[in-house]
Amino acid sequence: MSSDKDECWFAVRCVFASGWPPDRPTPVYEERITLWLAASAEEAIERAEAEAREYAGTIEESPDSYLGIAQSYRLVDAPADGAEVFSLMRSSALEPDEYLDTFFDTGTERQKTVE
Repeated sequence: MSSDKDECWFAVRCVFASGWPPDRPTPVYEERITLWLAASAEEAIERAEAEAREYAGTIEESPDSYLGIAQSYRLVDAPADGAEVFSLMRSSALEPDEYLDTFFDTGTERQKTVE
């Protein structure tokens, strides 16, 4: 790792295929975002991928699989209340509702709704 004065915070998103339980009829995918203090995006991704491979093997009977995709985002400020920790922009011809249904709200997510 490099010296502190050369480092910035990076958020790195990695994607996994869940291996638990092993007899699940429909695959489950997980996206994790981790924070890294590093000198470059390349260093942050390298460290995040090493952690991702370790994380994927935490259930010995049925390990998750790291799918080999890591996306980084350099934080403008240090992590703090309300800090932006990840941003990914995508061009799409889809209308807003269709875009959300296609990429974020397919109905298969494991999430709660806050009213």
